Amino acid sequence: MHAPANERTRQVLKLSLVATLGYIVLTVVAGMRAHSLALLSEAGHNVSDFLALLLSWVAVYVQSRPPSKRKTYGYQRAGVLAAFVNALSLIALSFYLMYEAGHRLYAPQPVEADLMMLVAGIGVVMNAGIAWALFRSSRDVNIRSAFLHEIGDTLSTAAVIVGGYAIKVSGQTWIDPALSFGISALIIWSSLGIIRETLNILLEGTPSGMELARITDAVRRIEGVNDVHDLHVWSLASNSHALSCHISVADIPLSASERILREVQDVLLERFHIHHTTIQMEHVVCDIAHGCVVPAHEAHEHGHSH
Repeated sequence: MHAPANERTRQVLKLSLVATLGYIVLTVVAGMRAHSLALLSEAGHNVSDFLALLLSWVAVYVQSRPPSKRKTYGYQRAGVLAAFVNALSLIALSFYLMYEAGHRLYAPQPVEADLMMLVAGIGVVMNAGIAWALFRSSRDVNIRSAFLHEIGDTLSTAAVIVGGYAIKVSGQTWIDPALSFGISALIIWSSLGIIRETLNILLEGTPSGMELARITDAVRRIEGVNDVHDLHVWSLASNSHALSCHISVADIPLSASERILREVQDVLLERFHIHHTTIQMEHVVCDIAHGCVVPAHEAHEHGHSH
């Protein structure tokens, strides 16, 4: 992200933190007065959202710091790590809410439906506003995880309104803990996707949607490229990808190989959005020995020397 985008994202996160904290206080007080487990679940959900937004704010600040001698890629993965922690905390909270809801099903309590619906209505407006602001500010996985939190909150809070109305009309208090189960299941489902994506980045897996065969084929089609091998593609952050590979070319002047290199970089950037590349040019037939590429004739001579 560029500096202006970082600053805009930080401002959105700051305002979201203040609004979320205010709503947490409101839902805790209202949930206790209304005897609503669904509202208290919303309060707990919003506590996790507050922490998620706080982690995201810290991550946006940290990942914007420039590279250093010890952190040559900078701090781009700070946001990825924050998203991973956020998702894990949400899953843990969801299982706790399910546990509490199970107890409430066996020991139902009267619920003040009107207060429940009023507070939930305020929550829908607030969460939808925060989600829209986050969606407009960035597409980074860190911000997207916070965005998914808010979308989940908007839907679950809307369900609380529907549940409150159903309780008011029917008088069936089991609806309240049932809502808690539904909210928790929604949180778990959305969090698992974030965990899969962030783990893939942290473990330097091939970015989602990229196929090594397609990349290899695109590079081989460039005039002057004889072969591509030792190809690796990974993500520094959700929107920042890196690539390293070895390219075999004919025994040509350096100026000609520079032309090939520029064309390869252009193809990787335009077709695959890969900005950071490390490409080794070779003009001999090579063998791969223990991860190192050496000329075949040297490897053959080395084998006969023993």
